[in-house]
Amino acid sequence: MRTRANKQSGATIKDVADLAGVSAMTVSRVLNSGHRVRPATQERVEAAIRELNYRPNLSARSLAKARSLFIGLLYNNPNPGYVSELLIGLMNRCRQVGYHLVIENFGSTDEEWAADIDGLLSSSNFDGLIVAPPVSDFDSVISAIERADLPCVRIAPEQEPDLFASVRTDDRDAARRMTRHLLDLGHRRLGFIAGDAGHGASRQRMSGFCAALEDAGIELEDALIVEGRFTYRSGLAAAEKLLSMPEPPTAIFASNDDMAAAVVGVAARKGIDVPGQLSVAGFDDTHTATTLWPQLTTVRQPIADMAGAAVDLLTAAINAEPDQDVAQTQRLLPCEVIIRDSSCPVAPDRG
Repeated sequence: MRTRANKQSGATIKDVADLAGVSAMTVSRVLNSGHRVRPATQERVEAAIRELNYRPNLSARSLAKARSLFIGLLYNNPNPGYVSELLIGLMNRCRQVGYHLVIENFGSTDEEWAADIDGLLSSSNFDGLIVAPPVSDFDSVISAIERADLPCVRIAPEQEPDLFASVRTDDRDAARRMTRHLLDLGHRRLGFIAGDAGHGASRQRMSGFCAALEDAGIELEDALIVEGRFTYRSGLAAAEKLLSMPEPPTAIFASNDDMAAAVVGVAARKGIDVPGQLSVAGFDDTHTATTLWPQLTTVRQPIADMAGAAVDLLTAAINAEPDQDVAQTQRLLPCEVIIRDSSCPVAPDRG
């Protein structure tokens, strides 16, 4: 009579994972010396291996140990300046620490990601994931990463920033400080171009703008807040709307540099001098900020530093011992208000 062990000799790694109640990735970690697996989890997996008489393919394991190391980046961001600096920062740091970066983009909404994220994570060979905004706040993505039991670092999450490790900046405080700069220049009629409404940074930056006006005792005028989408084209439409008002603003603060650059372009077309008649400020301090004239006053977000910190946190989690708790490390990086040529004191007759 054949024993239970013999009957189960064809068991797969998925069978072991199902019996132990873990992911196939966790079983793989146990098979590779139990690296970064908690003792209780390791015991469950080993018990399932014994019960199923699972025998891994030794040649496949040998190849796995010699394989390249991969970090997945999940992103969707309409801001090309931000994405460019983020990707360069990630690729440079990954190269320094011996990892390859794999980039995935399914769409701009949570629903678009929900359809494919589980399949991606189950079929990929990722050692860990970096999730950029706004995807870092997509419920479907976060839930799928939890199910896959993969190390993860979120960049600039707004919701539950303590879920997984994260790297972020205080966008609300930075926007508040930039607005104060414009107020200190004597501007009292300030326009604001918000970013994509579905993006956490948009809400934080607008909140900071509104808070600074409230601090100064200036009543918020809804007509002076126009929604953009973090793109140059959306900035053109928003600037056209603000600068066509019967009483246009004397300063415009845009939620990113691309939209601020669009404001400068619309002002030039309308014969409005920047900064003599209109001060303009942006956010991010991307390459765009210093490639147009006048160069932009902006908030310097340390995008490359955030990318490097994300890689460092993720590789620490990937290589941590089971008793090390690094999964929820939070890192807050400072922003800086950079004053350049696109802002100046308000003209005496417009204050």
